[in-house]
Amino acid sequence: MNLDLERDFPTIDWESHLAARTQGMKSSAIRELLKMTQIPDIISFAGGLPAPELFPLREVEEACRHILREDGEEALQYGATEGYTPLKEFLATQMHKYGIPSKPENVLLTNGSQQALDLLGKVFLDPGQYTLTGEPTYLGAIQAWNAYQARYHTIPLDNNGMIVDEVEQAYEQALEDSGKPPAFIYVLPNFHNPAGTTLSWERREKLAEIATRLDLPVVEDDPYGQLRYEGEDIPPIATLIPERTIYLGTFSKTLAPGLRIGWIVCPEALMLRFVQAKQGCDLHTGTLAQYVTNDICQRGLLKPHIQQLCKIYKERRDTMLDSLAEFWPESCSWTRPEGGLFLWARVPDSIDTEEFLRKRTLKEKVAYVPGINFYPNADGGHHAMRLNFSYAPPETIVEGIRRLGVALKKALAE
Repeated sequence: MNLDLERDFPTIDWESHLAARTQGMKSSAIRELLKMTQIPDIISFAGGLPAPELFPLREVEEACRHILREDGEEALQYGATEGYTPLKEFLATQMHKYGIPSKPENVLLTNGSQQALDLLGKVFLDPGQYTLTGEPTYLGAIQAWNAYQARYHTIPLDNNGMIVDEVEQAYEQALEDSGKPPAFIYVLPNFHNPAGTTLSWERREKLAEIATRLDLPVVEDDPYGQLRYEGEDIPPIATLIPERTIYLGTFSKTLAPGLRIGWIVCPEALMLRFVQAKQGCDLHTGTLAQYVTNDICQRGLLKPHIQQLCKIYKERRDTMLDSLAEFWPESCSWTRPEGGLFLWARVPDSIDTEEFLRKRTLKEKVAYVPGINFYPNADGGHHAMRLNFSYAPPETIVEGIRRLGVALKKALAE
């Protein structure tokens, strides 16, 4: 058969063939900004990146060698959608230590907690349905649920986290606007991404009471809870209302994001729906990665690794806070997170952080995420930015904050 490869084929307008839901899909601002980390000399505070020099390379290598030698055929085979049972058992035990009643049957292993967010959209959200979330909130959740044509009513945050006294009003607005209650309320209680705040115990109790009274499911996203640098741990919301809480966790921040191991803890009555949704997506989470993660956990290597992370990340957080106080104008403000990877900075109203990034700070070879990306209705955050302190070493943090301070002072002078 002779094919005329030079022949002109008619073009096709692919956009006209796509589902309506794709109109709500947007590229992640963070993923786009991460491309800039490849530019020589740029200092990036944009990503939510763990420090790569702290990855447990030796432990992962030893785990791989052991697993491939002892369990290679199983580790390279298809697995159960629910996940590798020994790792589920480990996580169920860990959840008990947090006060969350759970069994392996309550745990679903996912490809990172980002997949868990996508499964929530698939299981709970009809087109046009509302969710309740803080403002600002995690960009990845917005991106996941926009694909399911979600709408948002938001609750503001202060230094103690979500102002839960305003949850009921947001619930009533969603009910009035759509004629149906919101699908769930989404909460990041520990070291909020992007705000860096922690929801107080009193507010967790109040939220549990409100959610119970309104029959409102709670999604408790807790990727940073183990990365606490000061203060006392606060029990999860799931300890108060386990029957209506969907708890999300991940090894991305405590072990390595490349393993892509996250998990959902939920009531058994809901588990089947998540399993069915996941089966249509990827069948199961990568078997080898589950085996590796389980081996490290079962050998007791995770706890000392997290202790090392906390020590180093605390130093980097303190370096960023000290640098902000030294180099930034007094008209700026920022949160002081007790843990996690981020702080939230506010600049004077005369500065739009999106334009400021594009026109000024990239020329100074420093990057951050403009605040507007964390507002689900794109109606705020114009004078705020998220800064990550875990990725860069202290001397780089000092220089990056100094560069931002210089650019801010120039902009304010003009």
